[in-house]
Amino acid sequence: MNERSPVESLADIRHEFGEHGGVNMSVEASTTFTVMDPSTIPEIFEGGKGPDEGGCYLYGRHYNPTVYNLARQLAALEGSEAAYCTSSGMGAIAATFLQICESGDHIVASNTIYGGTYALLHDFLPAKAGITGTLVDINDLESVAKAITSDTRLIYAESFSNPMLRVANVPALARLAHGHGVKLVIDNTFSPLLMTPIELGADIVVHSMTKFISGASDIIAGAVCAEEKVIRGMMDVQMGPLMLFGPTMDPKVAFDLSLRLPHLSLRMAEHGRRAAIMAHELDALGLDVIYPGLTHHPDHELARHLCRHDYGFGGVLGLDVGSEEAANQLMERLQNGYRFGYMAVSLGFFDTLMSCSGSSTSSELTDADKAAAGISPGYIRLSIGYTGSLNQRLEQLRGALADVGLIKSDPTPD
Repeated sequence: MNERSPVESLADIRHEFGEHGGVNMSVEASTTFTVMDPSTIPEIFEGGKGPDEGGCYLYGRHYNPTVYNLARQLAALEGSEAAYCTSSGMGAIAATFLQICESGDHIVASNTIYGGTYALLHDFLPAKAGITGTLVDINDLESVAKAITSDTRLIYAESFSNPMLRVANVPALARLAHGHGVKLVIDNTFSPLLMTPIELGADIVVHSMTKFISGASDIIAGAVCAEEKVIRGMMDVQMGPLMLFGPTMDPKVAFDLSLRLPHLSLRMAEHGRRAAIMAHELDALGLDVIYPGLTHHPDHELARHLCRHDYGFGGVLGLDVGSEEAANQLMERLQNGYRFGYMAVSLGFFDTLMSCSGSSTSSELTDADKAAAGISPGYIRLSIGYTGSLNQRLEQLRGALADVGLIKSDPTPD
């Protein structure tokens, strides 16, 4: 894809000095902030003045200097005008839906999405807010178009779907959405740097920064990246879901995350490199592996067109071993027999994480919706880490597969 640079680059923001001349930004721990002129306070509450318009910071739930600096870095990363960093990915997603939709409105969403987002759309929002959702095959543009009604306000998809790794055709979805006067929201959690949905036409990008952006499975965090007016609306003191629901990021968390962004590109490249080698190895062994980097993946050519080649095809792959029993046996051997990785939910960790999606991160889906999404009982999602040597990890993988009878011992693939 076209290698365009964001208007304000991450490198430029990182080059700004901390307030005391440090090479890193400072941590502002204050929850509230003083003003020099009392007349400034009403203007700040009314949204007329802020830290960039002759005002100042108001309150930690609204703006914090450290969190604001991280938000600028996320906006640069995604090529958006502005961003807001939240305490979780679900906080970012829920606030985005509630900003765009009102009671009686409708959302068209992909039928293969994270289980928490599914529960929000399928159960919580209809019951609590009167906002309904229709789940469709997001790669079938005709089905997406048919699902749009006069009440539809947004189309929602994941850039790389969780857990089935379907690749969203963001430019086509953007044309469809804008042709019907609705917004396109893309969750880019699986593919930071790999794909830049706003450059491809998306209106809003959300992240769970808990995953690849954090990279250490030690921080819960999220982000919303969008136009300045959208972010300001979400922070409005009377109607802004970010301000009123308060999914506030702690400034110390923001500082920690800011130190991880400079090496995100290195991590994503190595996640992608190792995942690709393992996917090709599993494919050569005749196993049912799902990875966008494989030529037989249904979205391989789309991924080649939309993604930045420096980062490969992502750090997550899927392996369908037929049954939940077989999946559990394999994961047990990989963890306890070979120390290949960990049986744990989430992804983007420096070690490999593996889970049986149907009984874990997609367990909120009904059996019918799991079937529609293609999530079988034996589907294992593997987030490939980069610790240990690659040859060591490949030997461990082959050993565990042989132990549970999925391949012959000492296989010699073509």
